[in-house]
Amino acid sequence: MGSCRRKGRSFTICLLISMAKDQGCRVGSFRSLYCFLSSASLFILCLYWSRSSPIWHAENHFLMEHQSQAIDLLSYPSAWNHLSFPSNLPTKRLKIALFVRKWPQKNRAGGMERHAMTLHLGLAKRGHELHIFTASSLNSSFQYPLKNLFFHLSKPTSGGYLDQAQVWKLFEEQNSTGRPFDVVHTESVGLMHTRAKRVTNLAASWHGIAYESIHSNIIQELLRVPEEQASSRLTENLKKVVDEVKFFPRYTHHVATSDHCGDVLKRIYMIPEERVHTILNGVDEQIFKPDAASGRDYLYQVGISDPKLLVLGMAGRLVRDKGHPLIFEALNQILSENKEFSKSVIILVAGDGPWGSRYRELGANVVVLGPLEQSQLSKFYNAIDIFLNPTLRAQGLDHTLLEAMMSGKPVMATNLASITGSVIVNSDLGYTFSPTVDSLKAVIYKVWAEGKGSMSQKGRMARQRALKLYTATKMVAAYERLFLCISSDHQNKDEYCKYGPTSHQRLL
Repeated sequence: MGSCRRKGRSFTICLLISMAKDQGCRVGSFRSLYCFLSSASLFILCLYWSRSSPIWHAENHFLMEHQSQAIDLLSYPSAWNHLSFPSNLPTKRLKIALFVRKWPQKNRAGGMERHAMTLHLGLAKRGHELHIFTASSLNSSFQYPLKNLFFHLSKPTSGGYLDQAQVWKLFEEQNSTGRPFDVVHTESVGLMHTRAKRVTNLAASWHGIAYESIHSNIIQELLRVPEEQASSRLTENLKKVVDEVKFFPRYTHHVATSDHCGDVLKRIYMIPEERVHTILNGVDEQIFKPDAASGRDYLYQVGISDPKLLVLGMAGRLVRDKGHPLIFEALNQILSENKEFSKSVIILVAGDGPWGSRYRELGANVVVLGPLEQSQLSKFYNAIDIFLNPTLRAQGLDHTLLEAMMSGKPVMATNLASITGSVIVNSDLGYTFSPTVDSLKAVIYKVWAEGKGSMSQKGRMARQRALKLYTATKMVAAYERLFLCISSDHQNKDEYCKYGPTSHQRLL
């Protein structure tokens, strides 16, 4: 019974266990009565456990209510990643416009830029015509072997944003060339609301909104040392929330990249549910996958030869709001107070930022690798036993967590709503901690005590969830279906805006 609860087994599996238990009962004996009562109890408990799990409540309950009828996708309350769309190419090829502040430059891309690249290269590979409206830079040289991918560069403003007048002019030129755009996609406010309000076939993806940032501001204020001056960001973000509530409705459709963000857009920003769609971020499953041999080779390359060592890993920007002062202090205390920990644990740190040099001060237990290319990052994930993300930013859905899980590694992260609601949904996948040194230390010690074997088991569970929800293929399929839906005329709405109970369209 315990395993059904701990591992989130389905009601069907629990029922099979109950039935199997019945096979050992003899009819007409006291034992048969005992077996009957025991099996009945097991049946009821499994029924309760299966329906009380987070996964059940969100998507299974909705589809059970609508299993005999087609579902209106625009009103689907959960992440579209839970749905299975046909893999065959659609008969309709879209002309898509993307507005994004920056296009990725190798390994220095932020989460939003990486999302834009993964998604839109995937759509281009599926035959859609992509037009990328983005800012030029000193090294702007985007070359891809795709004839249906076009870049329209404009000089950024002094603040590094898209020049709205200039980029809109480029857009109008392309919109009047050949056929008009079927759909317009903006990553965050790449296209400002003053222009977006004129476009009805538009979707905006949000990788962080002001309401979420308030949680981050509270955390950072609580972690502020007395010598530091209090920040005005909390007050400023409260004003930003009011502003966003006012102008967000000017965007026709909204894509939340986490379940929590979707809930906030509906409840706090009061956007009608049929205009809010949750599509979780996805990462390239062809790059991020388990490969034990490459992991061992990578450890050897960075000077780690003892296979018994527990290897913790961190990756990303090594800056304050990513929680690095917090993890630095936690590790500093642990390494100072526990010599056994020092003998059995190594921490690999990938990324760049001011805290890279600080980590080197912790000695031989911490290996700072610098920024890594994607191919190297894949080897990095395979080299570690667990991935640690101490972020203090409550916005968006961090790609590094998804990459680690796709690579078959458990994760531990700050218990922010976007993470606990969409990623680390139970203890089988990893660990969460409050953004305090004591809480983080307690979790690190727990990981150390449970050891490599437990991490390997949790990693397999993490990999299973990642394959179901966080693949780039899943994300591209969901966005493609949304774009097909909002670009369709009234006569063809049912073809793309309905999700029917067919064999190739099912809930995972």
